[in-house]
Amino acid sequence: MGGRSRVVRIAGLALAGALLLGAAAAGWAYRHLSGNITSVDIDHALGDDRPARPGAAPSAAAPLPSGPLNILVLGSDSRGGAENQELGGGDSEGARSDTAMIVHLDAGRTGATVVSIPRDTLVTRPSCPLPTGGATREARNAMFNSAYAVGGPVCAVKTAEALTNVRMDHYLEIDFSGFARLVDALGGVTVTTDEDIDDDKSRLRLPAGTHHLNGTQALGLARTRYGLAQGSDLARIELQHKLVRALLERISSAGLLTDPARLYRIADAVTGSITTDTGLDSLGELVGLGQSLRGLSPSGVRTVTMPVAPAPWDANRVVARQPEAERLWAALR
Repeated sequence: MGGRSRVVRIAGLALAGALLLGAAAAGWAYRHLSGNITSVDIDHALGDDRPARPGAAPSAAAPLPSGPLNILVLGSDSRGGAENQELGGGDSEGARSDTAMIVHLDAGRTGATVVSIPRDTLVTRPSCPLPTGGATREARNAMFNSAYAVGGPVCAVKTAEALTNVRMDHYLEIDFSGFARLVDALGGVTVTTDEDIDDDKSRLRLPAGTHHLNGTQALGLARTRYGLAQGSDLARIELQHKLVRALLERISSAGLLTDPARLYRIADAVTGSITTDTGLDSLGELVGLGQSLRGLSPSGVRTVTMPVAPAPWDANRVVARQPEAERLWAALR
């Protein structure tokens, strides 16, 4: 009995040690992933000069919020470094945001609409506060993506709200390298293209057909424009919508809860490459948002492009087509 007792005690101590080490590792991982995230206090910067939230403000006490939510999502090359530059990104002095989407989550979080805003859309860019003090000047007939270039995330949000009169509840920006690492961590995505792609600028060459893309190829697809027959931003957006649907399908089928190592790689890729508003700048807040979407399936996500028409004074630019655009924004309020 004495030998068995010692074995039980040793096993118990070993289990306790393993649990302590596991808890320490989990704590380190949580701090590491939360520390990866860069955030901007957009609410403080913009104050009350914004569209109203529909109904009551989201409650921090609710374990899983289920109200409607609008998130401005930008894809950018705003962060410098060798990895971004190798993928075709600019440095931090030449920030661009050529991909802009408003993700609207329906009440109940079982349906969503992803609305793309073409980068070539001409808008009235409002005066935006600058982090160093002062403000940018209002500019008429400015390209939508110029807001990020002149005033960063705060101006991107304010310009989106001025265009749509829709309150952006959150902001999320992901850079080139982070997007590529996310796709690689997921094991790639499968996309079908309707035409051959040969684009030196996005560094992508694909024949028409179905392809399983790695991260670098998926990034090239998201950036492809000049290799398409139409050569337009609207054609590029159609490819981006295919990519969004492919990512959702991949995430849905990846079995992440049964593969902690892959889940950590994905979390590290995402948190290390995003900028958020201060309402999403911790792992707990991001996980809470993700958990609130557990009833959302890929089939419940609709992708659309803001209705546009050629600008009468510039055939290379577009303007919002009314009243169709206003009807779309009204549905998101």
